[in-house]
Amino acid sequence: MIKMNIGIIGGSDGLGKTLVYYFRDEFNVFISGRDHKKGRNVAKDANVNYIESNAGLANISDILIISVPIQHTCHVIREVAPFMKEGSLMIDVTSVKEGPSKTMAETLPENVEFIPTHPIFGPRTTDLNNQVIVLTAEKKGKWYDKVYNYLKNKNMRIVETTAEKHDFMMSIVQVLTHFSFISTASAFEKLKVNISETEDYESPIYNLMIDMIARIVSQNPYLTYNIQSMNDNGDHIRNTFAEAVNELRDVINNDDEDKFVEIAIKATKNMGDIKNALGRSDKAINGLNQEYTLLFNSIGKEVGLKHIYSGKIHVGTLDSTDGKTAYLKTGNKIKSLRIANIEVLSDDELYEWKLKHLDKKTVSISCVFPKNVHVQTIQKTVKNMTNIIDIKLIDAYNGPQIEENSISLTFEVLALSKEAIENVKKLFTGFGGIIR
Repeated sequence: MIKMNIGIIGGSDGLGKTLVYYFRDEFNVFISGRDHKKGRNVAKDANVNYIESNAGLANISDILIISVPIQHTCHVIREVAPFMKEGSLMIDVTSVKEGPSKTMAETLPENVEFIPTHPIFGPRTTDLNNQVIVLTAEKKGKWYDKVYNYLKNKNMRIVETTAEKHDFMMSIVQVLTHFSFISTASAFEKLKVNISETEDYESPIYNLMIDMIARIVSQNPYLTYNIQSMNDNGDHIRNTFAEAVNELRDVINNDDEDKFVEIAIKATKNMGDIKNALGRSDKAINGLNQEYTLLFNSIGKEVGLKHIYSGKIHVGTLDSTDGKTAYLKTGNKIKSLRIANIEVLSDDELYEWKLKHLDKKTVSISCVFPKNVHVQTIQKTVKNMTNIIDIKLIDAYNGPQIEENSISLTFEVLALSKEAIENVKKLFTGFGGIIR
């Protein structure tokens, strides 16, 4: 079966680079970028193809994805539109849709379809499952159902709307929230607040809020600025926010408790399903608390910690934790891992990792037991021990050198560590056995 060619302009950075890893196993992926050296390195690492020319990339692509900074999107569309293959598809992934939609409609040939899209997730997202994507196609041609079904099969949440409706909703979801979060972070800076010091006094809600603010302000500030400046609804949204802040400030400064309560109640009623919001935030808080508790209770024990972005798994003995960092001991070294960036593997997950990555040790252990010992109970107990893979009875002997009421049993034990073998021997002696 011949794979389709997917071209990604801007595939060497940001969301475009993330899309490379989603598509490379199913399609022939080609990318281009402004920095050719960087682009070739990204292509090599991802085992895809690099093309220096955007026009050349457009010419060979069945689907061409425009993933460049918002302010350059319309320019790139105009640049490559004349070079698109007949019957091909153009997609853009910017967070503003009116401009790109109009530009595609004006510049693309009649025989080229276009679907303006907005994936509502960032480059740090590691899985498409349950992620939101917005489609704002003016016309639904032959490509539309194929794209829709592909996204549906990835279990994505698909929103179909107009470019105008999308941009208004994004003025709330992005423009307003980013503006308010950055304003709060700026106030922290102006007040010379030491955020680390406030964490000694933090509530779980404050903790979540700080994390969300930090997530927004740590994004590319040029991208954040363009999200603000290129949405036509931005002025109205920011002015309304400023009016709300000033009104609330004046009400409190004037000691007008009744007006404050009135504003708060109206705002609360407008928030919609408060119970649902409380439930989601409770889940987030409980999830954090459970992980901290699990780590604290695992001190001195073997654990597996998975980095949520790189996927790398670290296995060792948890030496200590201070609530922010887990200190993992492997041999004579101690590695520090930020708790916010790790997941604790379950016992089953840790066991599976060991089966794949650790050397197996096979040892035969002979032990003299009372003659009435229950072999099946011994084997069942050993199989449930940590780091034991299997145990088999390979010999039973009660001849010379073995007392009349005793029997010598030899087991073959398959284990993941010497310590596990020693623990089996201790168990045997606990069953009344004597190691030969």
